[in-house]
Amino acid sequence: MCLPAIGTALTGGALTAGSGAGLFAASLGLNLASGLAQRNAARAAADQQYQSALVTQRSAEQSFAAQQEALASELKETRASSAQEKLAKTIEGLQARGRIRASEQAGLTVQLLLQDAENQAANAREAINQTLESAGRQYRRNVEGLVAQRDNRRNQLQSNINQAYNQIPSLGSVLLNVATSGLNSYASLTA
Repeated sequence: MCLPAIGTALTGGALTAGSGAGLFAASLGLNLASGLAQRNAARAAADQQYQSALVTQRSAEQSFAAQQEALASELKETRASSAQEKLAKTIEGLQARGRIRASEQAGLTVQLLLQDAENQAANAREAINQTLESAGRQYRRNVEGLVAQRDNRRNQLQSNINQAYNQIPSLGSVLLNVATSGLNSYASLTA
């Protein structure tokens, strides 16, 4: 096997087979195998974290879409209801003016009553318009909140993935640890 040859090469031939070169080479081999196993385990954990994040992200996107659809549906219903209320107020105003005209009165008082009926209907329609505008603004704020929540989830998942992949020791780090361990073993064997 090449591990004793590596041990002899690293020690410059200072260790012979009888003086611990075999143990030294075995130690190097075990350290390398252990480092590579840890690296592979960390990579597998990071890959699993990534797959889990993909599933969670899909779920978050579906939740976002469902919540946004619910908000849009609510706004649509509010608009339809407001349109019906406005129509009802317009009809009430027309009926009030019709009753005033049907009373067969004439003069300034009738004109004032007609104008008052029109003003009341207009005020009611304007209040409905303001409520509808407020509902539209609230809808936009709610959607912005959903977007922020979705983006926060996405960023947290990305951060978790990055942390998992950052835990994977590089091949250079593994080799450096093996070399350091080998030098420490060599120093203790030759001392």
